[in-house]
Amino acid sequence: MTKKLNIGMLGCGFMGRAHSNAWLQVNHFFSREYQPVLKTCYGRLEDKPKLEEFAKRWGYESIETDWKKVIERDDIDLIDVCVPNIMHRDAVLAAAKAGKMIVCEKPLAMNAREAEEMAEAVEKAGVKNMVSFNYRRVPAITLFKQLVDEGRVGRPFHYRATYNQDYTIGADVPQGGMALWRLDSKVAGSGVTGDLLAHSIDTAEWINGPIQKVTAHAETFIKERKHADTGKVEKVDIDDACMFLAVFANGSLGTFESTRYARGRKNYSSMEMNGENGALFFDLENAHQLKIYRYADPGTGKKIEDHLTGWQEILVTNFEHPYMKNYWVPGCTTGYEHTFINSFADFLASLEGGPAFQPDVRQAVRTQKVCEAVLQSAKSGQWVTIP
Repeated sequence: MTKKLNIGMLGCGFMGRAHSNAWLQVNHFFSREYQPVLKTCYGRLEDKPKLEEFAKRWGYESIETDWKKVIERDDIDLIDVCVPNIMHRDAVLAAAKAGKMIVCEKPLAMNAREAEEMAEAVEKAGVKNMVSFNYRRVPAITLFKQLVDEGRVGRPFHYRATYNQDYTIGADVPQGGMALWRLDSKVAGSGVTGDLLAHSIDTAEWINGPIQKVTAHAETFIKERKHADTGKVEKVDIDDACMFLAVFANGSLGTFESTRYARGRKNYSSMEMNGENGALFFDLENAHQLKIYRYADPGTGKKIEDHLTGWQEILVTNFEHPYMKNYWVPGCTTGYEHTFINSFADFLASLEGGPAFQPDVRQAVRTQKVCEAVLQSAKSGQWVTIP
């Protein structure tokens, strides 16, 4: 029996597009009881022409220029929060109070204090929720996690993650406005730490367990930029680049690096784990490939034959691989947009008696606390232990 799930979308930008597409596509690839309906979308009054075009393109039934009205509507079941970070807290608190299901983009909040307040409100309301750390649902990353859980790596010694881009190198790139609000600390909260490293941290703890302590350094390469809204040259307070060392609770060591100043890198997110039995490597710019180094059989501990050692490449497109049986024939790849489809498929399954969706707001609080510890260490120059 089909059940309608009426979606109220907050935001009509990049993430609004990604989420709208996923809501429209999820039932085409996954058998679910719930059928999402794009009911209404919110955008600022000053962006109304763009909002109207957005609604027409994606098939929303109506528009709103007051986000509170979206939440107040009786015909909305789920609030999808795809607005800038500064609005997350108020939107999530209001949605929880109204008893609406919640999907929220990452990072959950501007800081850990806000995140904790949001999680408590959502848990008190008892509403179903998810935070969109979509990279967990890249099939090759999900397979990475599966192979670790199967003991293919064995005792972990090292975990390395990078997340590098290059789109803000020019001094003439403004901060603020609809397109570049991520460069404005008053709207974003932080720079690459909250925007990019949050993904790396969430994935790392999902795969390798909690991070125990960190020491970090952050850099802002261009100290002043013109603000897109005011036209005035203002100080830049976000981190353009951040690197940190980590010690995991399991005793393994981690290195993390993120920057928007890596010329030639567009969305390069990589992870590598080295352990006693083997190693794994993935990078997002080759998203359908997972590299594995096999040293010892996880069942017997016996070293494999010497002529079979060496890095090998898995083309993650077979029906046996995570999510892939829902798409094309082996050898045909999926893309960035499918990570959101996979996420919503898992969320809908959780509404129908399946496993509870992760990460939820509580897990996202944990990621926020690690991000905050990283930024705290970058300011103090000291190791910071994470509660």
